[in-house]
Amino acid sequence: MTVALLHHPLCLEHRLHAIHPEAPARILSVMDALAREGLLDDLTVREDFPPVEPADVARVHPQCHVEGLAALAPREGLRHVDSDTFMNPFTLQAAEYAAGAATAALDGILDGRYQRAFCAVRPPGHHAESTIPMGFCFLNSVAIAARRALDVHGLDRVAILDFDVHHGNGTAEIFAEDTRVLVASSFQHPFYPDRWTEACAPSQCFTPLPAGTASTAFRSAIERDWLPALDAFRPQLVIVSAGFDGHHVDPLGDLQLEDGDFLWITRSIRAAAETTASGRILSMLEGGYDLDALGRCAALHVAALLGN
Repeated sequence: MTVALLHHPLCLEHRLHAIHPEAPARILSVMDALAREGLLDDLTVREDFPPVEPADVARVHPQCHVEGLAALAPREGLRHVDSDTFMNPFTLQAAEYAAGAATAALDGILDGRYQRAFCAVRPPGHHAESTIPMGFCFLNSVAIAARRALDVHGLDRVAILDFDVHHGNGTAEIFAEDTRVLVASSFQHPFYPDRWTEACAPSQCFTPLPAGTASTAFRSAIERDWLPALDAFRPQLVIVSAGFDGHHVDPLGDLQLEDGDFLWITRSIRAAAETTASGRILSMLEGGYDLDALGRCAALHVAALLGN
């Protein structure tokens, strides 16, 4: 079994102000943890992929969205997109390489070169709606990969599973009327972004969690909601929005998850994928803002993708 790790140096060039939590150090912490745990030797590491193709973006975001981002991009310094989302001169390129990692990993999985892949890239993507960048996100990489799987590779059913502390509103909006995609999202509620939190289709499975939710309640909710939905939907591919900001030490959330919960949920996803999707999983880094916890939990996530 081959598991790929995709990252790109341009993802480090999306630099914001010194105290902004969505920082290049996030990627460095993940890579350091993978090295420290001895996992890099077991992975096929790639950073030679191209940025996302415009045709792949266009299946999710209309041209006005891409043109709007290009118009916002500053020649120097930073520019506000919203109150906590900024662009620097490299942001759009970084987002294009993050989405390019998703499509390159997808192609490798569906071509049979890898069984699974983890993309350690930034900026994240799951808050980006079809026409609205927000929540540190500009292009919705998981949505771009899912649409490519359906429209280029010819799959019939794709599941997107999002365990970030914040609801994947962009993914929910993009696939609200596309029953080929199961969108399952667990998230603290009420909490940012408080958009698209009501499931409006049978192919949406949302699991709101009150602040303070800890391991036992979290695992019970996933077993109650996600596992039956996956069993009924029978996806041919599983895409994961892997956010580690539900950890109890994370500064941007109020869930009380432990390191082991991220190992557990990844193993649960792997078991479901092995049942219907030949074990095929594409995972994209989303949130996680305590650097130590992010590194540890991402390493456990990758270890579980490797079969540990």
